[in-house]
Amino acid sequence: MTDRTRLPHRSKGPGALVTGGSRGLGLFMARRLVERGCVVTIAARDADELARAAARLREDTGITVRTAVCDVRDRTAVRALVREVHERDGLDLVIANAGVIQVAPVEAVGASEFGDAMDTMFFGALHTSLEALPYLRETRGRLGLIGSVGGLTGVPHLLPYSCAKAAVGALAEGLHAEAAASGVSVTAVHPGLMRTGSHGQAEFGGDVDAEFGWFSAAAGAPLLSMDAERAARRIVDAVIQRRARLVLTLPAKAAQLAHGVAPGLTTRLSGAVARVLPTASDRGPLRQGAEAGEPRGPIAKLLRTWGSARNDRVVPRANQEEPGPRTSS
Repeated sequence: MTDRTRLPHRSKGPGALVTGGSRGLGLFMARRLVERGCVVTIAARDADELARAAARLREDTGITVRTAVCDVRDRTAVRALVREVHERDGLDLVIANAGVIQVAPVEAVGASEFGDAMDTMFFGALHTSLEALPYLRETRGRLGLIGSVGGLTGVPHLLPYSCAKAAVGALAEGLHAEAAASGVSVTAVHPGLMRTGSHGQAEFGGDVDAEFGWFSAAAGAPLLSMDAERAARRIVDAVIQRRARLVLTLPAKAAQLAHGVAPGLTTRLSGAVARVLPTASDRGPLRQGAEAGEPRGPIAKLLRTWGSARNDRVVPRANQEEPGPRTSS
């Protein structure tokens, strides 16, 4: 391993910050960073959720991580968080991961849902990046921004999510180009579906039961989704290795390639997929997956049970047991 891909040596370990680190992918990335010898701070909105996450990490690794209540939509709060981590631990690596997942046809969402997705995922990543970069320039550090395959090609019934993740991807690529001269690396990460246990925390609109049924099945399907702990290892390693871009899961790589080679055809295929997805019955408020009922029809029930079973098994380890504030990954 070259110096370029080795974390800096500090007596107490390199300082690392993970936003959206209290559950799901963020929690798994924090665990991997602890295993790599980092002094880790995890940040999220919910203090109780953070405390449970820290207890799990301590039980798994024997190491105590630091926690910070922070809403990444609030730049002032992010500024205070980043300064505190830098002054206490040194800031060598930052991963901006906080997010929300909203699953609904476009007629069941409005501008507020798009605004919520942009505020949390894009502006959250932007605030984290802008506040961290001055310190990362001092340490020649590393920044990872978590996008999604949904940001590489518009996904039906995930449009607020796709729009926000597309903006995160553009931000990561632009920052990578501009920060390189100062020795800071920026990694754009685009995962596909992962088994993070977040299907119960995601929000659903329109025909909530049916939307939850197809999403939970797809998110847990073995050929479509990836083990989240394995994904976390690959993401952390890519950020440490200063890679510019990482796309995870074969379906995500195939979607990226297809959209790059034949964008018109890919868009038409997405239209065909949209026709078989549930239609909106009303424009009611979004509801968390934990509130969804059983899908109608024996085949739909079987598919949901088959697909979501693998995701359900992740829930305790991913700290996803109880519905919390809308920050999921």
